[in-house]
Amino acid sequence: MKNLMEQMNEEVMCAFTACGYDGKYARVTVSNRLDLCEFQCNGALAAAKEYKKAPMAIALETAQKLENSPVFSAAEAVKPGFLNLKVKESCLADYLCQMMESEDYGNEKTAHPKTVMIDYGGPNIAKPLHVGHLRSAVIGESIKRMGSYAGHHMIGDVHMGDWGLQMGLIITELQERKPQLSYFDDGFEGEYPKEAPFTISELEEIYPTASGKSKEDEDYKERAMQATYELQHGRRGYGALLNHILNVSVTDLKKNYENLNVSFELWKGESDAQPYIPEMVRKMKEDGFAYISEGALVVDVKEETDTKEVPPCMILKSDGASLYNTTDLATIVERMENWHPAEIIYVVDKRQELYFTQIFRCARKTGLVDADTKLTFLGFGTMNGSNGKPFKTREGGVMRLSALLEDINGQMYRKISENQTMSEAEAAETAKVVALSAVKYGDLSNQASKDYIFDIERFTSFEGNTGPYLLYTIVRIKSILKKYEQTGKSAEGKKILPADSASAKALMLEVSRFHGMIAAAFDELAPHKVCAYLYDLANAFNHFYHETKILAQDDEHVQAGYIQLLHLCKGIMETCIDVLGFSAPERM
Repeated sequence: MKNLMEQMNEEVMCAFTACGYDGKYARVTVSNRLDLCEFQCNGALAAAKEYKKAPMAIALETAQKLENSPVFSAAEAVKPGFLNLKVKESCLADYLCQMMESEDYGNEKTAHPKTVMIDYGGPNIAKPLHVGHLRSAVIGESIKRMGSYAGHHMIGDVHMGDWGLQMGLIITELQERKPQLSYFDDGFEGEYPKEAPFTISELEEIYPTASGKSKEDEDYKERAMQATYELQHGRRGYGALLNHILNVSVTDLKKNYENLNVSFELWKGESDAQPYIPEMVRKMKEDGFAYISEGALVVDVKEETDTKEVPPCMILKSDGASLYNTTDLATIVERMENWHPAEIIYVVDKRQELYFTQIFRCARKTGLVDADTKLTFLGFGTMNGSNGKPFKTREGGVMRLSALLEDINGQMYRKISENQTMSEAEAAETAKVVALSAVKYGDLSNQASKDYIFDIERFTSFEGNTGPYLLYTIVRIKSILKKYEQTGKSAEGKKILPADSASAKALMLEVSRFHGMIAAAFDELAPHKVCAYLYDLANAFNHFYHETKILAQDDEHVQAGYIQLLHLCKGIMETCIDVLGFSAPERM
């Protein structure tokens, strides 16, 4: 299905060629002066140089050819050579009818689907999720959904931190508390218990305690480092403990991510990449890429065009231990061998840009990725509190993500409870749905790379550019459609009619912009563009709603056209919020 912009471009191209000018100049864009026209073409200005004619003369000729156009109701040449265009109401209505009758509103899946892996989430095992984990999860999930909608095979990997010193710290602290456990007995050859020797709450207390001790007690830290080394070199009891830690942590993580409506196709951790390390290191040495520098094994990744220093990528520490670089590179090997992705996207803090420059260059230089595999760094900014500093609790500590969600759920519940017709249970469930929209939209409506202020009061408002405002708009449309059905009427099979007011046309133009919008936003890895479209569409609908008698319309033919327009508007808005990772309640 041709989108409206393609139809307009073809029409203007025909006019240019009919006048003897190259059709390449006939590019239609959305007007940057909507008070003057809806669309514009500036091609006459560029064509003037080639044809040595005044731009205004070319624009006038072209406008004349468009006088009886089936696409445009107005085509006006304006100095110094702009072509101001307005789309014909009947053409716009026909296009919306085509959208309504087509699968996915006329959005065709990409003709070139690719496998894309997204590395997002990145929680550390045995630690609760905190607000710093929000952006990676929310942005990564929305990009995955956008890619799927566009027709690509998207694979989300949580990529847990489960292999570093924190594992050694937990093992050391557990041994101090429960030395009798069989995991610490070198001579034990039986089966280890199936039940973990700790709960998630105990595990979340063990790690900070151990971390604190290691900062004050050098001997304790040495033992933790030794435990880490032994775990990484296959000590059986420690491996069994790691499995317990993973099982208990992952169960809790899944529950927390579920509350965010975030899911992963793969629950892989750094430990999964370990089997790939020996062969990867051997090949790097054999091919002459890796060498010893100050005792460590490194690969040079600097380039002549660098404007700032890019240090060598360390592969192994001087004691032979692996580090984050090692596991991230080995994870690339694992992904290439098992999934052969065309692209791997890393959704991480933008402050890690230099680190990922080293990783990507090392992976390319040493041949870990195919030449045509794209490695993409999507760095996000910081989520700050109202003071402009990283979001904290009132006491100044790092806030748990669950605590933040509970706070916002509470705020939404108090607001929604003002609706006296709702039961307590319905109000609680609705509050949860609306609160999630407040959190996710509040984040995603900002360009990913920018820092933003997490303003709970603003994000939970039912007015302005917020998630609750969008949901309120969808619920308003649902309410109108329900009331229409209750009259016994049906708009099924009826057409959307040409706009009969400025607000109706403005809404229809916004609806028409949906075609290709999500795919374009995915290409730019820009969820904020979906948010911007949604907000514009919601505003256009509410303006139309306030100016139009929909349910009180006497002409049933006109009314049915309005109802079909509302169905289309609702469907598109619901598609967009689903791509962003939240949903709308039935009422608010």
